[in-house]
Amino acid sequence: MSKRAINPGELSAPVGFAHAWLVDNDPQRTLYLAGQCGYDKAGAIMHKGDLAGQLDQTMANIACILREAEMEFADVVQLNFYVTSRDDYALARKQFGAIWRKHCGVHYPGMAMFQVVSLFDPDALIEVQGIAAR
Repeated sequence: MSKRAINPGELSAPVGFAHAWLVDNDPQRTLYLAGQCGYDKAGAIMHKGDLAGQLDQTMANIACILREAEMEFADVVQLNFYVTSRDDYALARKQFGAIWRKHCGVHYPGMAMFQVVSLFDPDALIEVQGIAAR
């Protein structure tokens, strides 16, 4: 068994964490995704005040991590969504569906949504954490 951090160069450099850890126990591979937000390459939140825009960027960042681990969204088995406003999520549900289909098609892993008081970055409205397996 081997373990290695996954920190794609296309994403902001992590400080004090890894974007993901890949555990390879041939032939099984499991990827543990750290919480991801809608950050740009410089580490700034994109789409401030726009929950759907932040989700789209977050999913693009997750796609980058999956590619680096030689995986895809079809390998994702579980995702946790942390939002700062359940009401904003309810208003954006149709947009969320379109963003989901854009990135994941019709693949639906086990998922949970949690409303939290705040996230580490005060401009972040959503954070997504999960597990992928192949």
